[in-house]
Amino acid sequence: MAKIMIVEDDQTLREEVKSLLDHHGYETITLTNFIDSVEEILSSNPDLVLLDITLPTLSGEQILKEIRKKSDVFVIMLTSKNTEMDEVLSMSYGADDYISKPYHPTILLLHIESILKRREHHEDTLKYQDVIVNPLKSTLERKGQTLLLSKNELGIFVYLLKHVGTIVTRDDLMNYLWDTNVFIDDNTLTVNMNRLRKKLEEIGLENVIETRRGQGYILL
Repeated sequence: MAKIMIVEDDQTLREEVKSLLDHHGYETITLTNFIDSVEEILSSNPDLVLLDITLPTLSGEQILKEIRKKSDVFVIMLTSKNTEMDEVLSMSYGADDYISKPYHPTILLLHIESILKRREHHEDTLKYQDVIVNPLKSTLERKGQTLLLSKNELGIFVYLLKHVGTIVTRDDLMNYLWDTNVFIDDNTLTVNMNRLRKKLEEIGLENVIETRRGQGYILL
């Protein structure tokens, strides 16, 4: 049973989401102490965090940024703001998904199910050149350096690795990352791809992912 933490300051909405998730068999935790929110989230060790952007102390984006320094837990950002900039900021800080309020309960459940399904794709270890890929830890290790990836970054790299040397379309990647009928903004993939490339450069892997215009991406 997946454990989901709900970080939402609107009590009515928080209780509605908790009731929905409880009814569908999830174990739920609700955060009510927003002073030490980062510590509360990390100490609860959830499988997934539903994180509102607008909170009384730190914003959801600030909390996410702090979480990503220590954990690769799945995070879905929730917001009443429906702007592209909010989505780009959330994804750049390491969010795995993004959903705007008001949302239909079924849509929220589909997003959650899609994120949690990614655990099924994980294998113990993979190898690319002299890089050890550990999907269970969401890390890449090379020459004594360890690189922590977000779930989306890991998903992109693993999918490209499984098709190394061949072109993978954007649609293929989006279907793999977000296995859902819910519309996902095409820009979300671009944000995650750019972030992955920058991280790969940190361990000396420059230009290993090429963009083939009109075709997709290829891991060399």
